[in-house]
Amino acid sequence: MKLSEFNFKLPANRTAVRPTKDRDGSKLMVINKDSGKINHKKFTDLVSYFEEGDVIVLNDTKVFPARLYGQKEKTGAKIEVFLLRELNPELNLWDVLVDPARKIRVGNKLYFGNGELVAEVIDNTTSRGRTIRFIPEDSEKDFHDIIKEYGETPLPKNIKRKIEKDDKERFQTIYAKKTGAVAAPAAGLHFTKIILKKLELIGVKIVTITTHISLGTFKDVDVEDLTKHKMDSENFSIPEETSIAVNIALDQGKKIVAVGTSTMKTLESSVSTSGKLKPNQGWTDKFIFPPFRFQICSGMVTNFHSPKSTLLMMAAAYGGFDNIMKAYKIAIQKKYRFHSYGDAMLIL
Repeated sequence: MKLSEFNFKLPANRTAVRPTKDRDGSKLMVINKDSGKINHKKFTDLVSYFEEGDVIVLNDTKVFPARLYGQKEKTGAKIEVFLLRELNPELNLWDVLVDPARKIRVGNKLYFGNGELVAEVIDNTTSRGRTIRFIPEDSEKDFHDIIKEYGETPLPKNIKRKIEKDDKERFQTIYAKKTGAVAAPAAGLHFTKIILKKLELIGVKIVTITTHISLGTFKDVDVEDLTKHKMDSENFSIPEETSIAVNIALDQGKKIVAVGTSTMKTLESSVSTSGKLKPNQGWTDKFIFPPFRFQICSGMVTNFHSPKSTLLMMAAAYGGFDNIMKAYKIAIQKKYRFHSYGDAMLIL
């Protein structure tokens, strides 16, 4: 398929700038991928679509405060540094994006706070990418605690407002455990302890994978031929207990529902030759777009995504291109909220 086929007009007021008052207070559009039938529900209705023996797979990654603001040495120019991934914990080496990039060269020093944290630019990686080495003033203090002190919640750029106090909690799933993501697994933001408990009480098995979501998730696709697009790699881990639960459900013909595109991608990145899920860890740059044969999941929870985004493409690959593009048109008409703080879609 071509990039232009995933384009549509999204009114600016459809982006959810803030989350709903309650996590589970969003709308839920339910799509039957075989018939194309659409139902309009509330997220709290999700439980009614599951039965005993079904499996829900969550991504338990935890977002860290990846956006820092500092000053360039000598000139004092304001610089934004977005942490992408830690390269060497012992040396405090990181891959980052800097803005404005034209002002940041190898050898420059950047200062954060009142100089308690200093970074030196070691290398250029891309037009905006740099490798930097942090030099904390207090070498005895845990570096990740220092980052928490100076960094801020990395809300996506489509949320055009300043960070608020509540974002620290709301841009994080309630089951987040393993730090490493620079963006939240948005579909998981709707889940509450009550919903998870209700699912457990009817006999649904809730398991986790870990995929540390990178900024590549939101990277623009700039080629018309989708086969030429390259995804950024993301670190993932699938525990053995998760693969066992999923494979039992496969054998028994039960539903297996991935919460989020990151979870779906991870599961489809670790399929054995016999069509079962393998326990695994490593990196995946899998790019899923139509047509694609899914082997593990019988359902997916996701949010509503941007035009021409890889997230929309995965939803279309799973739910069917015509079904999903029609659903998005209806979502705009019915004022569904888009993006990370927006409403949810359940594809079955």
